Amino acid sequence: MLKTVALAELFVCWILWAWAFVKPREQAAGAKTVARAPASKWGIFLVMIGFMLVFIYVRPVGFEKPAWSLIVSMVLAPPSAAVAWSATRHLGKQWRYEAALREDHELIQTGPYRWVRHPIYTSMLGMLLSAGFVWTWWPLFIAGVLFFLAGTEIRVRAEDRLLAERFPAAFADYRSRVGAFLPFVHS
Repeated sequence: MLKTVALAELFVCWILWAWAFVKPREQAAGAKTVARAPASKWGIFLVMIGFMLVFIYVRPVGFEKPAWSLIVSMVLAPPSAAVAWSATRHLGKQWRYEAALREDHELIQTGPYRWVRHPIYTSMLGMLLSAGFVWTWWPLFIAGVLFFLAGTEIRVRAEDRLLAERFPAAFADYRSRVGAFLPFVHS
């Protein structure tokens, strides 16, 4: 029963998480991009491999997740979806799938951006972990997390480079105070 509830919650949280990007995507449509970081596409690719590894249905016969793992998933998923909603609302029209800046880009430091520079990646990590704790055999779970972290690090560096070029002093100060995508971990 707990597994069914955990899977149902995860499914609902993924829908809510994805829905958080609808309005920002519409707001960003047609905006002129003035700076891109093509290297971020490699990061996207690695992140996608990480998610694929977590969602793939490969496991030994008789595989079952323990109750504690299901509970961890149920605790992580809702706040991860909430962080995505808050981050996309604060980012608004500046949201992009690929690392890029608009003509009128601003350095957002409000909402979840007070605690992490890239809260959408924080929410993605939370959702990946939630899925892994409820679904994935541990070797694939570990591999998925490692691919996700490698891809996210590439994306963070690409986006940080763009922001540092556009807002040199403000971004240097922001970066010195706020971690990339894990609160209280400065990089």
